[in-house]
Amino acid sequence: MTRTPGKGRPMDLKDLRALLKLVEASDIEELEIERQGQRVRIRRRGGNTVAAVAAPAPLPPAPAPPALQAAPPATGAPAPVRAENLLTIESPMVGTFYRAPAPGAEPYVKEGQVVEKGSVLCIIEAMKLMNEIEAEVKGRIASILVENAQPVEYSQPLFLVEPI
Repeated sequence: MTRTPGKGRPMDLKDLRALLKLVEASDIEELEIERQGQRVRIRRRGGNTVAAVAAPAPLPPAPAPPALQAAPPATGAPAPVRAENLLTIESPMVGTFYRAPAPGAEPYVKEGQVVEKGSVLCIIEAMKLMNEIEAEVKGRIASILVENAQPVEYSQPLFLVEPI
């Protein structure tokens, strides 16, 4: 018996996996499906397949916030970062922001930490799916703009990163 994934019911994890396999096995660059109030967009990025749930197309990066007001650095403290050098990492979807992989676990990153391109910075939970948000560049985390377990909106700034 052949079953059409999700026919007559909301999409579940099996349906998402089937869609991911379909995109990986084809030359499709992007696939968007909406059914029963659920929308899924799957898009290739750098040879990898990335799934974003309930997220519209990404917008260009927002301009950097006004210059940070920093106290003079103490001995041994890193020099203050100029705001125009910072990259804003935004939420690609609506969901709940988590700094760590599990309650009580160490956060993925801390302010001042150097991260590599592709390093996991946080998780955003959307529709019971955990979506890892990765660093877009190698850099130093200048600021974490969202508190743990707080709701976030699409395009909401999450991190300020000083590219290295």
